[in-house]
Amino acid sequence: MKNSDICVFDAEYSFEKYDYRTPLKFGGVSTDHCVIFNVKVRVRTRDGKEAEGLGSMPLGNVWAFPPKYVPFDQSLQAMQKIAARAVKSTRQCDFVGHPIDISHILEIEFLKIAEEVSVEMNLSVPVPKLCSVVTTSPIDAAIHDGFGKANGINSYHGLSVDYMELDLSHYLNERFSGKYLDQYVLETPQSRIPLYHLVGALDPLTDADVSNRLNDGLPETLPEWIVADGLTHLKIKLNGSNLDWDVDRVLSIEKVTAETQKNRGIDQWFYSADFNETCQDVEYLLEFLAKIQEGAGSAFDRLAYIEQPTDRDLKAHPQNKMHQAAKIKPVVIDESLTDFETFLLAREQGYSGVALKACKGQSQALLMGAAAQEYDMFLAVQDLTCPGASFLHSAGIAARVKGITAIEGNGRQFCPVANEDWREKFPSVFVISDGTIGTYVLTGNGLGH
Repeated sequence: MKNSDICVFDAEYSFEKYDYRTPLKFGGVSTDHCVIFNVKVRVRTRDGKEAEGLGSMPLGNVWAFPPKYVPFDQSLQAMQKIAARAVKSTRQCDFVGHPIDISHILEIEFLKIAEEVSVEMNLSVPVPKLCSVVTTSPIDAAIHDGFGKANGINSYHGLSVDYMELDLSHYLNERFSGKYLDQYVLETPQSRIPLYHLVGALDPLTDADVSNRLNDGLPETLPEWIVADGLTHLKIKLNGSNLDWDVDRVLSIEKVTAETQKNRGIDQWFYSADFNETCQDVEYLLEFLAKIQEGAGSAFDRLAYIEQPTDRDLKAHPQNKMHQAAKIKPVVIDESLTDFETFLLAREQGYSGVALKACKGQSQALLMGAAAQEYDMFLAVQDLTCPGASFLHSAGIAARVKGITAIEGNGRQFCPVANEDWREKFPSVFVISDGTIGTYVLTGNGLGH
């Protein structure tokens, strides 16, 4: 028992809806808006100190519970039902402990709520664990934030034996006996982190691709974005079912980018490739990599890693081994990662990297970040088109977890209106000019903002 332990004694929530500036395509499905789930919790330490914690995250149903399972409106409704009930459950939780332990207790309840909603709504496919985790992630963030504020510390400074009753073997395995999360995070945040800009499948590369300009003051073509934000990292969304299109897309982006960077006097930049699990098999990925390597330009050399190329259900598709591909480029688990069990299964199936996401919860990001470091895996921090406070959650993870070299952030591209109130408070994070975000400001109590 630690005096720093907290309990939640009140919780409330709200939803905000924002239209996207331009449509965004996830795994072959286009979406034009987002609903953000905001949470406030009141917490109290064992010695009576109180604080309010804040959490925020888009309900990314098109990613967390895709239309291939249930219709878009139905999955969004399910997530909103789970969100409301999860807040009520949090309010009623009387457990006192560290946020990681509270998260463990609450996740069990949240999964039960998801089961109940699945039955009540007669869903053709039950709410998957990923969807439940994404839905409730702002609650977890709010609890971590409140914990830090109540104890007068940055939350990343509350991860040692001085604050945690149990070592990591309790949450992971015996390999972590005697180890605590503070070993896997930085005492001070990285000062600046390169930003991965998303090049969506629908995004125009050049003026010739623009049929009607938005003329809203923001860049519209890839060269315009590169020049405006000083970009050196590009994340490329790919089709996964049309090899010629995928190869041509990457080589076209390389050609356009090379011309733009040459004019800027830049000779080093990077790509990541995201198939959003649309490749039928690993052979598709291997052929893609071979053709990129044969193609004009240096796209292959600039390709830093591949994200989740095949289906997220690893148990149902054990034939999709990534060992051969991972010898060529890091292959990162994303949609599949929901807990330590799926982490270990992914390693067994050849994945060599891990994507941390704030939308899966602060607790999971910390635990999986520790696991990835212990097992010597590549680490990345990915986005869910997170604007405002939700992007600050993500930026904090990227700045503190050891081994992170860049962060994806596309809220400024697709949902800039939701950043407006935050841009003035944290200009170094939301105003990009040199291709990086300034995370040196995330040092306040709680999650740093």
